[in-house]
Amino acid sequence: MRILVTGVAGFIGSHLAERLADMGHHVVGLDCFTDYYDRALKEINAEDVRSKGVEILELDLAQDDLSAAVDGMDIVFHLAAQPGISATTPFEAYVRNNLTATYRLLEAVRPSKSLRGFINVSTSSVYGAHATDPEDVPPKPTSYYGVTKLAAEQLVLSYERQLGLPACSLRLFSVYGERERPEKLYRKLIASIVDDAEFPLYEGSLEHSRSFTYVSDIIDGLVAVLDRLDVCRGEIFNIGTDIEITTGEGIRLVEKIMNKKARLVATPRRPGDQLKTHANIDKARRILGYDPQVAPEQGLRAQVEWYCTKVHGRV
Repeated sequence: MRILVTGVAGFIGSHLAERLADMGHHVVGLDCFTDYYDRALKEINAEDVRSKGVEILELDLAQDDLSAAVDGMDIVFHLAAQPGISATTPFEAYVRNNLTATYRLLEAVRPSKSLRGFINVSTSSVYGAHATDPEDVPPKPTSYYGVTKLAAEQLVLSYERQLGLPACSLRLFSVYGERERPEKLYRKLIASIVDDAEFPLYEGSLEHSRSFTYVSDIIDGLVAVLDRLDVCRGEIFNIGTDIEITTGEGIRLVEKIMNKKARLVATPRRPGDQLKTHANIDKARRILGYDPQVAPEQGLRAQVEWYCTKVHGRV
């Protein structure tokens, strides 16, 4: 199949594009290489993706002409977004990159005669402070990120309901692994230990509980949709592990792997942060045959090795 992946130079998008290429699909990636974090990191990702034969287009979903990029595509995986729960990122950026960008992509694919599936990638942040519910429970987001990702999800599903666009949405839970964004917990923690630097930790977060999900398990859930496009139309799925650990337990695992203690420094609580995530994946297990496999220590060992060999000293 011909598959378009938006956000292809990012953390999850790059892994997805590689998996799809390995499966024999013709994959085109799209990314606008925003300055949310160092472009050099995305270029490292893009270099790996291109080595799999994936073409990458540098386009901005919120303003550029997308007609040529979507022409003839069978599948669109939409991962591009304004990520994170940040007090310094303005609300307008979330609206532009999560909602407006999604609307323009939907309008671009709307006339398509070839489109068989539009897979929107959403987030557990739509649930709010306690992300533990099944998909049919009303979401209660507590951050600009969660609010705009929920709006984008509902926009996608409205095109399915009103226009027959073959769309579904997947809500991802606490993804970690190689290429994790630099402001995320484990990526930041590993870097601080390598550099013997202080690691700022939000007050109370050691007790936060998470369904930390290794990136390959997430990709398993995304590609599972390809074999079940008809039954997935109009549906929402939680994708993550149902194994739950605290942030403190995760930090101790990284310290064990690296054989070195982190220099933790408390910082004020972050507004809108989630207190507990636990992926309820009963629906994904039943319909997608989804079955995450990677234990936290196994995934974290792979991430530590990636950082030390691929990033440290290069960026």
